[in-house]
Amino acid sequence: MLLLGTVLVCLIALKPAGAEAATTRYTVQRGDSIFFISQRFNVKQQDIINYNGLKSTVIYPGQVLIIPVPDTASRSLVSGRSRYTVSEQDKRYMAQMVYGEARGESFEGQVAVAAVILNRLENPDFPDTIQGVLFQPGAFTAVQDGQFYLEPDATAWRAVEEALAGRDPTGGALYYWNPAKATSRWIWTRPIIKRIGNHVFAI
Repeated sequence: MLLLGTVLVCLIALKPAGAEAATTRYTVQRGDSIFFISQRFNVKQQDIINYNGLKSTVIYPGQVLIIPVPDTASRSLVSGRSRYTVSEQDKRYMAQMVYGEARGESFEGQVAVAAVILNRLENPDFPDTIQGVLFQPGAFTAVQDGQFYLEPDATAWRAVEEALAGRDPTGGALYYWNPAKATSRWIWTRPIIKRIGNHVFAI
């Protein structure tokens, strides 16, 4: 299991003319990606690429990146990522998915599943709508086995609200699975960054 628990960060206060800003020096860890780092620091991927003069998204362990972090983004590192505003229908679908996928997990584990949905929403490799993410073919077991259509309980609803408010216990995960049940060989190629209850979370 690959754990990315140690982050080497040095905050340096810089205030370019006409802007309130700071930068962060980040040492790339094994399994990192530009997307993962942009999620961690709540900045755009392209900003990281441009600021470091990168010609692609390829990065290497040990490489030091300078992350441009506006003051507002710096504050968001404490509270989590951005807040979301979604329709009541999308919120209900998210609650149904959390209940169908993780109703036996802890509250944190349920928030984590909701967070993965939102992480996919932000990632260009996935659909750009909540319903597109939830109903992407083969993406969630609960849709395939019908568990998605169960009535969500209050805990599932609260977990969705927490994730929409910006909480992400996974640290930017895009995938999760139960190691005792997963049969896909491909899923095990994803770098694991967190374990919560019966699920492991990966990027």
